[in-house]
Amino acid sequence: MAICPKCGLPEELCVCKEIKTTEGIKVSFDRRKYRKVVTIIDGVDKENIDNTAREIKRRIGCGGTIRDGNIIELQGDHKSKIEDVLVKIGFLKETIDVGILPKEPPRPKIVRKRR
Repeated sequence: MAICPKCGLPEELCVCKEIKTTEGIKVSFDRRKYRKVVTIIDGVDKENIDNTAREIKRRIGCGGTIRDGNIIELQGDHKSKIEDVLVKIGFLKETIDVGILPKEPPRPKIVRKRR
């Protein structure tokens, strides 16, 4: 059984040929409740988004979901890994646009009264 060098799946199950990257992939980041960072991937083809999301989550080792049918949200800050993972899955490096992390808001200063 032959294995695809890009996605690591058997050639019968290979998704590299099915992935269409006409517009490009946009990776952005958002801060949510309790200052948690969420990695957002937009621009994946709707037909293969389930397999693509499953493969990305498996390779990074995180949780995530699909929002609005075409946006993948991953739990955590994966800025250092996401581009390499997307290239290994089969996306072209030139079509991947990785944004910057949002600035962390300053913590409120806690003033305690002395008795």
